[in-house]
Amino acid sequence: MTLILGIETSCDETAAAVVEDGERIRSNVIASQVDLHAQYGGVFPEVASRAHIEVISTVTEQALTEAGVTLDVIDAVAVTRGPGLSGSLLVGVNFAKGLALGRDLPLIGVNHLEGHVYSLWLTERGGPVQFPVVCLIVSGGHSEIVLITGHGDYTMLGSTIDDAAGEAFDKVARLLGLPYPGGPSIERAARDGDPAAYDFPRAMRGEGYQFSFSGLKTAVLRAVQPPHKGKRQPKQESMHSTQLRPDVNVADVAASFQAAVVDVLVEKTIRAAQEHNTTEIWIAGGVSANQALRQQMTALSPLPVCVPPLSLCGDNAAMIASAGYFRFVRGYRDDLDMDVRPMWPLMSIHDTMTRPAAPGTA
Repeated sequence: MTLILGIETSCDETAAAVVEDGERIRSNVIASQVDLHAQYGGVFPEVASRAHIEVISTVTEQALTEAGVTLDVIDAVAVTRGPGLSGSLLVGVNFAKGLALGRDLPLIGVNHLEGHVYSLWLTERGGPVQFPVVCLIVSGGHSEIVLITGHGDYTMLGSTIDDAAGEAFDKVARLLGLPYPGGPSIERAARDGDPAAYDFPRAMRGEGYQFSFSGLKTAVLRAVQPPHKGKRQPKQESMHSTQLRPDVNVADVAASFQAAVVDVLVEKTIRAAQEHNTTEIWIAGGVSANQALRQQMTALSPLPVCVPPLSLCGDNAAMIASAGYFRFVRGYRDDLDMDVRPMWPLMSIHDTMTRPAAPGTA
């Protein structure tokens, strides 16, 4: 039995977890900062960093207690090294370094996106994974299609050229006067709306595996803003404006916007899976909680679709511990001088780790 303590502080969730053998969650504790950032309409980096400092020790102690273990039986500490907010990442990485140094434990830096991939290893499955698989990673900061051919073996097939899907949800929600976070707010509003009420664009629909949501946001803005008086147009349109046309039905806008995002995500992911002869389609990341995305992918895909439980869609430490376990058993370790990587792209494990462990060492 191998127990990994996971630490996650990439954005606005302070999380710690204990995972056994990469697949069984012994504990998964999350301290959310949503209420702190709601007044800003998004994550305020300095506020996030301070909040992590205040609770990270308590959250970690609670994770160990709920798992029924102490640090004496933990085999390694896995921590999110990037990508994410630099200040937030530093809190988690430095805390993990202190634990590793004080208890002489191996330290393993984990890519946050890889963590989302490994949230799928924490689901109940009918059998072992048969590679290759395609994973759609969709969150507030990322929209990517990844080909996975084995543990830690990734090929990036496509990503967004501008805004991530989750970022687009947040900005459109703010435009419509819906509360933060935008993803759940848009989804709730869309339940009472007509997804065909507005013919919003599906950008780059037939162009490879890249995404673009900037034009879609602009289309929503122009559909709901009041007409300009006179001939002069405003110098700059703002996604922060909540002044809507009197005839705008927010539910219809939300439903039509959501449909436009989901259509592109589903179409490109299924095409990628078919063209690369994969066995399954995975969806991970915060936007994977969206029920329209789950339902449409499952309905249209000729392949099995695997999604994490809602509790593992957002940022959490169990996924970091699981990813850390599979690095650990392959013999990789990070040094105590490991630094954060706020813009760290997802790459195969042999391209990212600093050094393998010496033969016979923990």
